[in-house]
Amino acid sequence: MFQTVRLKNGVTILTEDIPHVRSVVLGIWVKAGSRDESPDIAGVSHFIEHLMFKGTESRTARDIAEALDAVGGQLNAFTTKEYTCYYARVLDEHFDLALDILQDMLFHSRFDSGDIERERNVILEEIKMYEDAPDELVHDVFATTIWQGHELGRPIIGNAEVISRISREEILDYYRHHYRPQNMVVAVAGNIVHDRVIEKLRPIFEPLNGEPVTRRLIRPVPRRMVTCRAKDTEQVHLCVGAPGLPLDHEKVYVFQVINTILGGGISSRLFQEIREQRGLVYSIYSYHSSYHDAGLFCIYAGLSKENLPGVMELIFKEIRDIQQNGVKNEELRRAKEQIIGNLWLSLESVSTRMSRLAKSQLYLGKVLPPEEVAEKVKKVSLEDVRELAREMLNPESFAIATVGPWDDGGTLKSFLGSNSCC
Repeated sequence: MFQTVRLKNGVTILTEDIPHVRSVVLGIWVKAGSRDESPDIAGVSHFIEHLMFKGTESRTARDIAEALDAVGGQLNAFTTKEYTCYYARVLDEHFDLALDILQDMLFHSRFDSGDIERERNVILEEIKMYEDAPDELVHDVFATTIWQGHELGRPIIGNAEVISRISREEILDYYRHHYRPQNMVVAVAGNIVHDRVIEKLRPIFEPLNGEPVTRRLIRPVPRRMVTCRAKDTEQVHLCVGAPGLPLDHEKVYVFQVINTILGGGISSRLFQEIREQRGLVYSIYSYHSSYHDAGLFCIYAGLSKENLPGVMELIFKEIRDIQQNGVKNEELRRAKEQIIGNLWLSLESVSTRMSRLAKSQLYLGKVLPPEEVAEKVKKVSLEDVRELAREMLNPESFAIATVGPWDDGGTLKSFLGSNSCC
């Protein structure tokens, strides 16, 4: 069972007691991601995430690294387009230690000039590593293509030019502006007692102060474009897709069903038709990402360049088929069971339960119980799927991106105008 407490300064605390486990996962979530950055400081959210591990007023970077290792725990963080999360997973008896380390990192990090220069080099190496992973890079190229000029279209990691010159003052200004109590959600899941957790968290988070932060949300306008990033690789890495739905949209679960049927696993239409039946790819899948006011649907494939036109035709053929003929009862039933099964299996992870609490609060302003999610999925009908596919998967809304040895010359752009469903 989960419970929620909102402190007077705006910090939201969520807990879920799972008495049959020995672990606790504590996460501190900050509503600050790459979407909140201006172009001249792009990548600063991720930079700050790195710097949180470099030492505080009372701990060195090595102290931080060793503290949870010494008790078999885990300490980590990640940055997304719309938030940053710092979390620790420990045995229940070490909850106090995890809390002390995380709060020390978030509120007492030194942001030392020498540490900033060293970490700057680390991130520049990370960018180079990312550039050498075309199967990951292509997703950022795709987002930049469809949302050109918008914050959601920029890479979370930033770019080498900005990271090379961003100053300590700019980093601190961003930190002070965004790391405020109204911007924080604390989520705890595991073998805990709610009242005791609140007793421990309140003295740390309640004294925090700062003016409320208003997030400026400008919905991205999709662009119907093709981008081909030349790279000396054996395969062409392809992303083709269209705008999706925000997480609070009433039809988001319909889109999840469509995604599952098209490319959500080895039984999906795209995997079976293009890989299993024809052997044209090794990897092909689809996904749907949701944000506060937008979403993104994408189909990825890694393939030889001579197979690209044929695979594109097959992808649009499957999309047209769902738009024109809908899906079969058995496909719909199987997709629903797959989504619901994945949901319940994921909740066997204490870390996933902690993340669900925070993400639900961040995006919906409340915690959506898994039973309610399952019911929403069960209610998706055959007509719901067909109608949303016709509405959202219109080729006139699609964009295409490739990374690899492919010089388009107009071939891919032709698919954006010749595949209308009606």
